[in-house]
Amino acid sequence: MIIQLLISTVAFYVTAYLIPGFVVSGLATLIVVSIVWGILTLIIRPILILLTLPINFLTLGLFTFVINALLLMLMTKIVPGFSISGFGTALLAAIVLSLVNMFLSKLTP
Repeated sequence: MIIQLLISTVAFYVTAYLIPGFVVSGLATLIVVSIVWGILTLIIRPILILLTLPINFLTLGLFTFVINALLLMLMTKIVPGFSISGFGTALLAAIVLSLVNMFLSKLTP
């Protein structure tokens, strides 16, 4: 669990570095964002995926990026010091987060 939290923290840091408009104000905010992201993806994301299963099936799973983008937009309301300039930025950030998370997860045993 700690390793997944560190992977998520690094993924958010890389995303904030690569994408303009995706702003994490500091290290403490980065850690809080990672924790809140873990909670949201553990509780809310499965419910949203289940509710949008037909759309997700029709888009071959690509609608999951939209769900992740919506969760990122929700996190901007929850975590102070974390901001995203718009939905397009959130969608791009969701894609980058998924790719970085996947890459870093493959590196860990």
